[in-house]
Amino acid sequence: MIFTETELKGAVILELEKREDNRGFFARTFCQKEFEAHGLNPHIVQCNVAFNKRVGTLRGLHFQLPPYQEAKLVRCTRGAVYDVIVDLRRDSPTFKKWVAVELTAENRKMLYVPTGFAHSYQTLEDNSEVIYQVSEFYAPEHARGVRYNDRAFDVRWPLEITEISEQDRHWPDFG
Repeated sequence: MIFTETELKGAVILELEKREDNRGFFARTFCQKEFEAHGLNPHIVQCNVAFNKRVGTLRGLHFQLPPYQEAKLVRCTRGAVYDVIVDLRRDSPTFKKWVAVELTAENRKMLYVPTGFAHSYQTLEDNSEVIYQVSEFYAPEHARGVRYNDRAFDVRWPLEITEISEQDRHWPDFG
């Protein structure tokens, strides 16, 4: 795997290191040893999939409170998404900053989201599917979010929002 740091410390874009031949290619999408060598949390307890019917669908900005903060490894396995993470670590020099990465089935990029970040994405194609590997179990009593259009972050979404849950539409402002 090829690890590329983003401008948000600890957030990393991963690309496949393909071994190609006439059949196609083989590549590793996760390796505990490589994650540890790059200072990333390799602990995975749960894998989730989200299927999104319509282009413009928005999910997030989600996170979990301690002691159930999640690190995530996110990959789009069908279609395309504009994946956004926001640094919510109050002691971080990039506090309230965000980055976006286009994850597609074709580019096969992955985004490592460290603990202390909110995560969201908007679909760029109909029938997009996203896989998450997460470091903590889902703890509904610790699940939180901030509104996708909170002025504290000023995330610029690429498309008009066509679908969003009521919960995601009404998360509170970041305090």
